[in-house]
Amino acid sequence: MGLFEKLESVAAARKGLEELGVDPFHVVNEEILSPTEARINGRKVLLAGTNNYLGLTFHPECIETACQALRSEGTGTTGSRMANGTYAGHNALERELAAFFGCSEAIVFSTGFVANLGVISALTGPGDVILIDGDCHASIYDGCRMSGADILRFRHNNPADLDKRLRRLGDRAQNALIIVEGIYSMLGDQAPLAEIVRIKEQYGALLMVDEAHSLGVLGQRGRGLAEAEGCLDKVDFIVGTFSKSLGTIGGFCVSNHPELDLVRYASRSYIFTASPSPATIASVRSALALLEAGTHLRDKLWDNARRLYSGLKQQGFELGPQPGPVVAVYTESSEQTLRCWAALLEQGIYVNLVLPPAAPDGKTLLRCSVSAAHTSEQIDRLLQGFAALTESTTQIPPT
Repeated sequence: MGLFEKLESVAAARKGLEELGVDPFHVVNEEILSPTEARINGRKVLLAGTNNYLGLTFHPECIETACQALRSEGTGTTGSRMANGTYAGHNALERELAAFFGCSEAIVFSTGFVANLGVISALTGPGDVILIDGDCHASIYDGCRMSGADILRFRHNNPADLDKRLRRLGDRAQNALIIVEGIYSMLGDQAPLAEIVRIKEQYGALLMVDEAHSLGVLGQRGRGLAEAEGCLDKVDFIVGTFSKSLGTIGGFCVSNHPELDLVRYASRSYIFTASPSPATIASVRSALALLEAGTHLRDKLWDNARRLYSGLKQQGFELGPQPGPVVAVYTESSEQTLRCWAALLEQGIYVNLVLPPAAPDGKTLLRCSVSAAHTSEQIDRLLQGFAALTESTTQIPPT
């Protein structure tokens, strides 16, 4: 067996799914019909698990600028930013991101995952301390491990626990990096950012906020939780992704620390990864311009999110702590979650299936992501689909 022994638990889990007649990990979108619909197993399905928060994946301007870049600059850069892979569009996007956030520095990465890997592992190293919220994303954990720094987890959204751990560090707190998220991807809850900023300033630490799920969603201009909480200028580093609200792929970091530019020369995931394609960059720039142009998409997103959250609450489901673009529905067991997920798909509704260890605290849940592109009728259809679960053998008991 050797190297493959560690995969035995994966094989056992997959066999368990097969015995239940459920295969959630091989769902194929055979045809994408719109930001909110696809064809799966030959049937039209309502998409409610895409993170396509502003519904920009089919926006004509994003598609047209991507096509223009594809024709004029080709399909890809074939190299890293440090070799042959920096094009004029990459630099232009960095300037536009810095201006959008009111920062002096910006770096564009190939994905949001490698942005976290690259920034965390370049900023910290042996002898430093990283304090991360217990519910942080896997990419943040992996970046912390790559850094070689000491890693301390504090209880999720618990400023008092963070304060206690910083206090115990003494002078080492000034060599500490705190990492939280704007909106947490599984439950949709928000960090108590203003209080965390107060604590980091008290101890002289630095703060990084991952706004992956809050960019385009929170704040007067859609700049995320830091803007919404009035502390954008107090956050040292903001990282994020283009794969949610901006509807494509890529990652970034912005900061007012001039040292961020040096991260380019220390980040392995920047130096040794091919840069984003010209078409991708062009689409991001168009999406960012649309985000800056007004609040109508964000307003529609929040109308849909509140409609879904309140509707599920009225039906008696146990939900995540607050309404938002991520609406999490708790279930009682992995088996029940699998059966409910399959029942929804049979009704023509796709949501995300979340099982341990992905779900916090070993919980199981069905995760819905809301889009500005969803119509009111589609939100009602989603509510009807969940209502049908309470009437079937897959019943989720009301709270």
